[in-house]
Amino acid sequence: MKKEIHPKLNPVVFIDSSCGAEFVTVSTLKSEKTKKINGVDHYVINIEISSASHPFYTGEKMLIDTAGRVDKFRARQEAAEKLKAKHAESKKRKEAAKKETVEEKVTRKARENTEAKEAEKAELEAAKEKAKAEKKKAPAKKETKNK
Repeated sequence: MKKEIHPKLNPVVFIDSSCGAEFVTVSTLKSEKTKKINGVDHYVINIEISSASHPFYTGEKMLIDTAGRVDKFRARQEAAEKLKAKHAESKKRKEAAKKETVEEKVTRKARENTEAKEAEKAELEAAKEKAKAEKKKAPAKKETKNK
């Protein structure tokens, strides 16, 4: 091994903050805290999760969150669910409006057809009445005999 090219290894103890488990080993990490184990000073490195507390290894569901990540995730998840619900609700409203629009369109077309037929009848009746009125107004021709 070449000298001065490798980092110095220090005795450390990793302490799991969620369950208090301690792992004594060597590492290049250092910290200001130290702990004496078997007469040797070890640097104390705090970790959030280890094999002693990880759900994969323990088989238990356990949430220990020191950085607030779980809360942030849950907040994002709730916001996403609210957005999904809002989107689904607006989609239902749009579909209902679309159905109503089709129904209203059919009703409107039927009403327009009925009104158009009634208007034609009214025009025909008005034309007949006008023709009758013109016949009455027109002076009757009297036949005069020329002598």
